[in-house]
Amino acid sequence: MPPPLQAHRLLNSHRRLPTPARRRFTAVSSVQSAPATTLAPGPATSSILSIRESLLSGERTAADITSEYLSRLRRTEPSVRSFIHVADAAAERDAEELDRRIASGEKDAVGPLAGVLVGVKDNLCTANMPSTGGSRILDGYQPAYDATAVRRLREAGAIVVGKTNLDEFGMGSTTEGSAFQVTTNPWDDSRVPGGSSGGSASAVSARQCVVSLGSDTGGSVRQPASFCGVVGLKPTYGRVSRFGLMAYASSLDVVGCFGSSVFDTATILSVVAGHDKMDSTSSTQDVPDYASKLVSLDLLESKPLNGVRIGIIQETLGEGVDTGVVSSIKGAASHLEQLGSVVEEVSLPSFSLGLPAYYILASSEASSNLSRYDGIRYGRQVSADGLSELYGESRANGLGHEVKMRILMGTYALSAGYYDAYYKRAQQVRTLVKESFKDALERYDILISPAAPSAAYKIGEKINDPLAMYAGDIMTVNVNLAGLPALVVPCGFVEGGAAGLPVGLQMIGSPFSEGNLLRVGHIFEQTLQDFSFVPPLLAEC
Repeated sequence: MPPPLQAHRLLNSHRRLPTPARRRFTAVSSVQSAPATTLAPGPATSSILSIRESLLSGERTAADITSEYLSRLRRTEPSVRSFIHVADAAAERDAEELDRRIASGEKDAVGPLAGVLVGVKDNLCTANMPSTGGSRILDGYQPAYDATAVRRLREAGAIVVGKTNLDEFGMGSTTEGSAFQVTTNPWDDSRVPGGSSGGSASAVSARQCVVSLGSDTGGSVRQPASFCGVVGLKPTYGRVSRFGLMAYASSLDVVGCFGSSVFDTATILSVVAGHDKMDSTSSTQDVPDYASKLVSLDLLESKPLNGVRIGIIQETLGEGVDTGVVSSIKGAASHLEQLGSVVEEVSLPSFSLGLPAYYILASSEASSNLSRYDGIRYGRQVSADGLSELYGESRANGLGHEVKMRILMGTYALSAGYYDAYYKRAQQVRTLVKESFKDALERYDILISPAAPSAAYKIGEKINDPLAMYAGDIMTVNVNLAGLPALVVPCGFVEGGAAGLPVGLQMIGSPFSEGNLLRVGHIFEQTLQDFSFVPPLLAEC
């Protein structure tokens, strides 16, 4: 289908634009779910705390810890293919240097992330290793600097183990759009890990690294977190600097993070968040120590979420959402009620309008941002007789099908005669989405929904149907349009694979309310019984 026709169908699939409205629904306490739970600790633990304690006590060295993770990475990588580049030698050197500093008694040696192996999505610049954005046009490119988020991780003692795979320039929902390889889901290697940060999610799920960085333009952290059974956080727009992140859609892009627990994710956010003079859109708000606010269960009362008001978005549980996913989300809502919160259904009438608006806006911004990859400013240059031929051949040979299609969609939407019909109208819809969320979050502390309408699907299942693939982002794109923070925590399973497929619960908050999301997510995670989100792949290794 030609790109202009796709843009037309996306935007005009919802021609009537309703005004924001509020409608109160009854509580979902009648939903049948898992049996009532007690405040016993769940299976989630903090790998970061464990590493820190072992280093401080002298029980283990950073070299030992690094060797353990690299060994697991080497065993699992032929199946999972999470990494485009593995910096094993550099990681081993960094670990040895850390051990030397600890042995010499340097006070600042054991930083908050000392000895923690981190995977970095390959659209974040790293000075000592390639940064390709998953595209052939940047094959072999090595920046002269670290992205701000990467630099802050290193300064905190983290060891960057490598660059994770992604859909080319972040444009995709499955990681099948990478120019280098297809990453698989550690829960079932015949299924996708989600995208575009599928490599980062798979790497944490397979315990190839402790935590990882990703980017989220329309759900690229949260959907893979759901598919891979890990925790994923998309911060408020401006909470984390975008300096060094290869731009896709600048008004939507956010650097996010993955961990195997909420505590680890909170620790990473505390390190990478904060104002950056290199990014004029980064917020000047103070950054709290998010992890220090997470209280252990033995210090909490029996109803730790008492007084918390939660709205479950009605439009996310209807047609097009798998019944198993709906059941898991309603079970999670019931669990939140058992913890003391008040859960009610809430309607966001503009919710379904966000998807077409998002793809118009994201594609339009991409058509501008990706113009730099022309074979002269950036990108591999192809020999040609003239300037136009050089541009055309360099892009034709270096860019993949999905990237070209979105550039054409965006260029069409911005062209004379179509700007008002597409781009301007999509911006108007964005305003409706923002107002709808603002209205709902004035009445509720948190909004919840699935992170995706289904669990992980088969590799190749949707690759030839872009509209079906785009529809999978319907749960997440509105959050980016509104610039809000959202946390995804594993909440259950549906049938599939050898051990079932994980489902993620999305928690959405007001701007800069990451601390509250992490607090609720931590309590939810620790009290969720009878679930272990460790993929069967690890038992075989």
